[in-house]
Amino acid sequence: MEECTHNCETCSANCSSREKPNFAADLHPMARVKKVYAVVSGKGGVGKSLVTSLLAVAMQRRGYKAAVLDADITGPSIPKLFGITGKAMGSEDGLYPNLSKTGIQIMSTNLLLENDTDPVVWRGPVIAGMVKQFWTDVIWNDVDFMFVDMPPGTGDVPLTVFQSLPVQGIIVVTSPQELVSMIVEKAVKMANMMNIPVLGLVENMSYFECPDCKKRHSIYGESHIEEVAERYGIENVAKLPIMNQLASMCDRGLIELFSGDWLDRICDRLEENDTDKTQE
Repeated sequence: MEECTHNCETCSANCSSREKPNFAADLHPMARVKKVYAVVSGKGGVGKSLVTSLLAVAMQRRGYKAAVLDADITGPSIPKLFGITGKAMGSEDGLYPNLSKTGIQIMSTNLLLENDTDPVVWRGPVIAGMVKQFWTDVIWNDVDFMFVDMPPGTGDVPLTVFQSLPVQGIIVVTSPQELVSMIVEKAVKMANMMNIPVLGLVENMSYFECPDCKKRHSIYGESHIEEVAERYGIENVAKLPIMNQLASMCDRGLIELFSGDWLDRICDRLEENDTDKTQE
């Protein structure tokens, strides 16, 4: 445009340069997904996949249709937690998610590999493209709550998920160490930059409760999660204990048998947000 000064801060011209690019990916036309929530962490090894699975199981128990999109392409563990060994099937229409024992819909890279231990040696853009395909090419069946198990950090995949999927909120997973609390703040700040609300903080391995005296011991150090939550105005905080039984269920693919109310407050918040129309 002739009146354009090529400086958007001072120019009054209404040109295409002011338009923000739209990276939103279209859901498969035969799929229905109502709500999408991402489970994130600033680093690996804090139990993000565990929390993702527990949230899906908890919402399924409440009578909703839950699903897990495993966006941790190079380190998928969701099928293992649910004891799923079969491969994903498809047709000319698209891919179908596998079902857990209680009917939770799951899609993961390991459901597409010939062997579960085959490495996925791909560069970032290819990995991000696969995550988008889990949204665009999979025929999700009337999902009420989809939980996206994110890889650690704030790189290509989290950015792709936040820009391409209609994420309504995130749940941040951490552990008690001081260093992890600092990294969690990076994840929270990224969510704020993307204008996505943080619905809860979950501290995994928060304590060990003695089975005899019931005294709680802070094996990995004192918790700082309340300080982080207060700093960023996050209301819901959950603390998961160190439990041999829970670890055993994960190893045996029996996560759907867990018993515990640690995530109830966060699940209540998810139900409160369940008012929008289905994504199509």
